[in-house]
Amino acid sequence: MKKFKVKILLITASSPHIRNIRKSRVINFQQITMPYLAARLPSHWEVEHIDEEVQEIDFDAPADLVGITFHTPSANHVYEISAKFKSKGIPVILGGPHVTLLPKEAKNHADVIFVGEAEELWEKFCSDFEKGKYERIYRQEKIPVLENIPQSKKDLFHRRDHSNGVLFATRGCPEKCDFCALTIMYKNKYRKRPIKEVASEFASFKGKVIIFWDDNIAGDIRYAKELFKAIAPAKKWWSSQAGIYAGKDEEFLELAAKSGCKQLFFGIESINQQSLNEVNKKCNQVEEYRSIIRKVHSYGISVQVGIIFGFDSDPKSVFQDTVDFLEEVGVQNATFNMLTPYPGTPLFNRLEREGRILTYDWSKYNGRVDVVYQPRMMSGAELLAGFNYANERFYTIKSIAKRLYQPPVGLWWTLPLNLAYYLSYKKYC
Repeated sequence: MKKFKVKILLITASSPHIRNIRKSRVINFQQITMPYLAARLPSHWEVEHIDEEVQEIDFDAPADLVGITFHTPSANHVYEISAKFKSKGIPVILGGPHVTLLPKEAKNHADVIFVGEAEELWEKFCSDFEKGKYERIYRQEKIPVLENIPQSKKDLFHRRDHSNGVLFATRGCPEKCDFCALTIMYKNKYRKRPIKEVASEFASFKGKVIIFWDDNIAGDIRYAKELFKAIAPAKKWWSSQAGIYAGKDEEFLELAAKSGCKQLFFGIESINQQSLNEVNKKCNQVEEYRSIIRKVHSYGISVQVGIIFGFDSDPKSVFQDTVDFLEEVGVQNATFNMLTPYPGTPLFNRLEREGRILTYDWSKYNGRVDVVYQPRMMSGAELLAGFNYANERFYTIKSIAKRLYQPPVGLWWTLPLNLAYYLSYKKYC
């Protein structure tokens, strides 16, 4: 069969509402889905990538096909984009977390949807499209292996995000937290790429600062240690996300530091053990937080934490208590969110059964400016006010000084970053 040229437009979607919310964030890392998918396209296809965080969509640009990946808060926006392209007779593919969570809804707004991970299904779709006969739904029925994944197309990364490269080594997370969509996305199967392949891609980036876009790079401690040994010769700096329990392993920390790790992001979620237990995150033990964070600091690795407010066991004092704790232990950076029950998760299903879901307007599922469920221990207004208080107080000059000087880990870059957040919050909040 004669091959014909196909022009495909790939879009990493971000609604105007989400972009406005993110204005206060100094660092907003590039999503990696489309650069990796583009590398799997037939060689004779022409590809363009639009990242809405930094680019506008030209609806008049020529395209034979449009593919869009998106998260729940951008769903309404994406459905409008899809309708515009479909009105021009251009087929639209939708994929990403929200499609996997709500395939029946997404199907109403696309010519094709991808449910679950795209490996192998993507190649099948491309072949079907060239034959002029493709399916409406491509559903991943098996767990894709992560061997021989082509390196991402580096020219499709468009953000200036203070890094020189983004890649992944592992996919998924072995934990089963009730609020997390990963369990549904990846069927709770934690997988690893071959270490040699990861090390090769890691070394291929020009520049010094690399981000591992992993959900939990410490999901398999033994694998992580071997990976760190393999990437050390590249002499780059890197950061990633890990389960906080990894910080108890001295060898893990030593190898991470020697391989260039400058920061680890820990989703500690709460300083209230009862809150963690109620959402099935018992792997986090609050009583261990202090010793772990101090141990991580002792290896010259800074700590960023993820905090969620609004669990059923959270009292009204949780906001002040949390910032007090983060200042006491000297956490360098923190990302605060309000609890958001994404559709399809165990948390959403429970709150819906209890009649506590307040809206099905997905644009409000942003975790930062809208409360979408009824908290148990406080009002929605109190949750939002407490969330804003934590953000504003954490990035005050007084808090920055208290946190960063005990001990001064990575002060040469953590201080400028905190000051940038301070100025950003003064501007946008």
